[in-house]
Amino acid sequence: MKSDVAFEVTVLASGLDRPWAVEPLPDGDFLVTEKPGRLRIVSARGKVGQPIAGLLPVGSGGVSAASGRGGLPPIAARGQGGLLDVALSPRFARDRTIFWSFSEQREGGSGTSVARGVLTADRANLEQVRVIFRALPTYNNGLHFGCRLAFGPDNLLYVTLGDRFDRPNRPKAQQLDTHLGKIVRIDPDGSAPADNPFAGQSGPAPQTWTLGHRNIQSAAFDERGRLWTVEHGAKGGDELNLIEKGKNYGWPVVTYGQEYSGEPFAGAVTAREGYEQPVYYWDPVIAPSGAQFYTGDAFPGWRGSLFIGGLASQRLVRLAIKGDRVAGEEHLLTERRQRIRDVRQGPDGLLYVVTDQPNGELWRIAPKR
Repeated sequence: MKSDVAFEVTVLASGLDRPWAVEPLPDGDFLVTEKPGRLRIVSARGKVGQPIAGLLPVGSGGVSAASGRGGLPPIAARGQGGLLDVALSPRFARDRTIFWSFSEQREGGSGTSVARGVLTADRANLEQVRVIFRALPTYNNGLHFGCRLAFGPDNLLYVTLGDRFDRPNRPKAQQLDTHLGKIVRIDPDGSAPADNPFAGQSGPAPQTWTLGHRNIQSAAFDERGRLWTVEHGAKGGDELNLIEKGKNYGWPVVTYGQEYSGEPFAGAVTAREGYEQPVYYWDPVIAPSGAQFYTGDAFPGWRGSLFIGGLASQRLVRLAIKGDRVAGEEHLLTERRQRIRDVRQGPDGLLYVVTDQPNGELWRIAPKR
């Protein structure tokens, strides 16, 4: 499918170290996370600011760079881990609060955690910083942390969590006594809402919204308030899912993917009663990261489309969504041959993406003049 929308790409900023997320600010500037553990503001004109203090550098031993008095544990910037997503509070204009996800170094390994803090008026520091959620159990590798953050129309925070990859962890995506392979829904203070589907159970279950996921790095709400995610398959089987309360999305017992060796997953099938089917899947994979439903006026021909970053596929994928189905797929920016880590819509109605490389870039996608 080709939309025939004329656009141009501008490199707004470069020199970013493996940027993982871009979050537009109301004034037209951007928060950008760098996987090694830095959070920066990039101005609307592309000036890259100094790291914001309050996030701990790797190996800091638990002493806050902002205050010298405690703070976050060290970020485990290993493999796929590091500083990951960042999201503004739904009340950011009043409370200046931001949320971020990261792989936290813990005794015996690491795990995905979510923290919150208040951005100071000069935007140089984070204050009142605290961890509000820790995915359990802790595990010692550097793979499949997730972890996208998305605030829903209910002003609650949805957090996507990976299965931590190794074979012993796969069954945990089906078990409610672990956060692995789940989407969790939490209040901004980290507590579990009383109307979560498993709220009456103990352990990690009260926070769980859905289960049976492999590794979700793309999550976005559409204009109807529905949550869509795109998760990494293995060899084949990247999935677009429409997320519904309490549903089971199958991993590892229902999948369209295979082991990286090409062998089937033991005991897995492509469909099974009681498990949700993906709305759409890819084989070969796109390696999805980042997602944005387009709602702006700059590109009328793209309104309602879901944009997804492609890592291994090195492209920006556009899906035309009609109801709860995919009506078409378009691949953009393929000629640039860059791993696209995140895509977001700015307050100006333009699209912004970051590229996953040591000399990462922030791009602006605007109508062609």
